Amino acid sequence: MHTLNLGILAHVDAGKTSLTERLLHAAGVIDEIGSVDDGSTQTDSLDLERQRGITIKSAVVSFVIDDIAVNLIDTPGHPDFIAEVERVLGVLDGAVLVVSAVEGVQAQTRVLMRTLRRLRIPTLIFVNKTDRAGAQYEQTLASIAERLSPDVVAMGSARGLGTRDACGTPFTAADTAFTAALTDLLTAHDDDLLAAYVEDPTAVPYERLRGELAAQTGRALVHPVFFGSAATGAGIADLFAGITGLLPTAAGDAHGPASGTVFKVDRGPAGEKIAYVRMFTGTVRTREVLRFRGADGTQGEGKVSAISVFDRGTQVRGHGVDAGRIARIRGLADIRIGDTIGDAAAGPAVHHFAPPTLETVVVPRRRADRGALHLALGRLAEQDPLIALRHDDIRQEVSVSLYGEVQKEVIQATLADEFGVEVTFRETTTICLERPVGTGAAFEIIDKAPNPFLATVGLRVEPAPPGSGVEFRREVELGSMPYSFMRAVEETVRTTLRQGIHGWQVTDCVVTMTHSGYWPRQSHSHATFDKTMSSTAGDFRHLTPLVLMSALREAGTRVYEPMHRFRIELPYDTFGPLVPVLARLRAVPGTPVVRGSACTLEGDVPAARVHELQQLLPEMTRGEGVLESAFAHHLPVTGTPPERSRTDHDPLHRKEYLLRTLRRVGTGGDGS
Repeated sequence: MHTLNLGILAHVDAGKTSLTERLLHAAGVIDEIGSVDDGSTQTDSLDLERQRGITIKSAVVSFVIDDIAVNLIDTPGHPDFIAEVERVLGVLDGAVLVVSAVEGVQAQTRVLMRTLRRLRIPTLIFVNKTDRAGAQYEQTLASIAERLSPDVVAMGSARGLGTRDACGTPFTAADTAFTAALTDLLTAHDDDLLAAYVEDPTAVPYERLRGELAAQTGRALVHPVFFGSAATGAGIADLFAGITGLLPTAAGDAHGPASGTVFKVDRGPAGEKIAYVRMFTGTVRTREVLRFRGADGTQGEGKVSAISVFDRGTQVRGHGVDAGRIARIRGLADIRIGDTIGDAAAGPAVHHFAPPTLETVVVPRRRADRGALHLALGRLAEQDPLIALRHDDIRQEVSVSLYGEVQKEVIQATLADEFGVEVTFRETTTICLERPVGTGAAFEIIDKAPNPFLATVGLRVEPAPPGSGVEFRREVELGSMPYSFMRAVEETVRTTLRQGIHGWQVTDCVVTMTHSGYWPRQSHSHATFDKTMSSTAGDFRHLTPLVLMSALREAGTRVYEPMHRFRIELPYDTFGPLVPVLARLRAVPGTPVVRGSACTLEGDVPAARVHELQQLLPEMTRGEGVLESAFAHHLPVTGTPPERSRTDHDPLHRKEYLLRTLRRVGTGGDGS
């Protein structure tokens, strides 16, 4: 039996979870269709999900169609939980993107489709809610082609829209308009097919077109569009046919070396970790000692104590999991989201969406809960690494990164319900970043004041293109000192750049190691190893931040704030009063596009002001304004740059440590 790992993605309230229920019911996995409003769906299992009627955590459920076992992964639709979607994308063989026939293409729909196309994930589009009042066929299809991808083709017609009798009819070879549209779409991506058609149209029969449609869908070149209703079941059979006939199944050698990815981590009743793993090659078995590696280079291993695979709506204990399948693995105490399973080396962490742009301080209502809060937030960060906890040991505070206000409410409810810790939040602030504006260099030589450490480190910092991240290079020979010392320098460089001159993370730069030196392992005559006479990795970890910050200050940095691209649809007569409001919010609007009594306005707005714009828009537009926004880029801050509170791990605070060390070893500069 083949396996297909299928993601269901959508903008919030497009009917994604309802579609999942309908697919499970049609496949015979469940006897009764659950309701999102009643909190009775299969995949929204958390109490908070049932209460709010939204998906917060991704969930896996399995069913069988023909000879294909489908692992269906339901993902959150709200943009505040986009990190949960990001982790799922790397394990998918295909996806179904759900669009509402009433609301049409929305902000999150566009973000998701851009990412699916960039990652070349084969994607079908399902237009849901055809039974709802206001459902549209031609307009929705045109919007999909204009705003998502021009490489789409409708697979059937729809009638009775806006009623419970809404249904569709799949196109066949007899539909000449369909075959003509299909031919135009497919020949645009295949020169051989085009040449054959130009030479003799009869040489390209419908069967060849269907085969080519499956091939190009599998390469994510084209995207078939289906219409239907999860509520009534209309169009579900056609969607099933598309899933089995157009999407590729999982590939991978079950007899090769074990290789897989962890995309989710849960905790069991006893607090043990449960890793959700997609296997790409090889097989993992119970009682096997399994190695894993993180994107940061850290390695670990653990003995697999239990494996559960997904089978027809349930989880079944098994002796192993092989290539292409998804399993829940227990026994790996140090496993983290994003880790690579097996001997295959993990590459750097790949983020498909923009990182969080907001931050807030979490404050326990009871001071006695401070320790419990740190533990609870640590557990939440295991499940969502992009929460990115930041501890300020000077102020005894902890901050979390956020995508939006709804996520903050969910964190608050989760801490109260699952950990018994009631919290409040400080005002949400924007997460900026720093980029070098010039080149700076610094070095410290071993055994020369004021360097108290048994290490020589020299670093040069240079700006790099936006979006390139941090690159570490060496101008020194790799064999000039032990590799553990080299690695200590590189790891410390990356850690240090989390807080730059103004306290923000430094990115888009090249850091080059220009000087190196150490004292080899030494001992007194007839004595044991003497740490005061020999360099250790600790010397390099202590010295590197001081050298790097000196080089960074010489280079100088500029603070950048995150900007969102917005799109507002509003009545034209409300555009004038909205303009000064946008100016006050430091938004930069473009030229409005007027269509009759309505207009569309696009532009940029600081991420910090998006929430305020969302609150003001209904009043300014008589409740008719519709706002879409998504992170677009970073823009230099004008005027005095904002400062971020520092922690006692900040390299600037290490000056005091250096002075204390100098006093301890004396000022002679011998460092021994």
